[in-house]
Amino acid sequence: MSSMFKPKDWKNLPPRKALSATEIVAGLARLDGWKLTGDGADVAIEKTFTFSNYFETIAFVNALAMVAHTQDHHPDLSVHYNRCVVRFNTHDVSGLSATDFDCARQADALVAAPAAAAA
Repeated sequence: MSSMFKPKDWKNLPPRKALSATEIVAGLARLDGWKLTGDGADVAIEKTFTFSNYFETIAFVNALAMVAHTQDHHPDLSVHYNRCVVRFNTHDVSGLSATDFDCARQADALVAAPAAAAA
C-alpha cells in the first residue's frame, strides 16, 4: 500500500549524531515548556500539552502522528482525557539528536497555529 505521506529516507541523509550537553541546553533554550528527562541512553525531551477535552487531545495526537510519520521519528506518547505527554529521544544515537528538537518545534507549531490565526 502506498502512502501520500512519505517518511524521510534516512539512507540518503547524513547519519544522525548524538548532541553534546551544550547543544542540548542550547536546544532547550529555544523551546517553550520542554524539559530534559531521563539519563544516559534514556535521556529525552518532554512536554505536556493540555487541551479542553478528549476530542482536542486526540486531534493533536493524530496531527502529531503525521509529523512523526513524515519525519520517520516517533515519540513516546502518554494520552489522557485533556492532555498528552510527548517524549522524544533518538534510540539509534542513544541520546538526543537534532531530529528530536526539530520534531518538538513541529509539535509546538501544531498547537500554536490556531492561536496565531485568531490574532
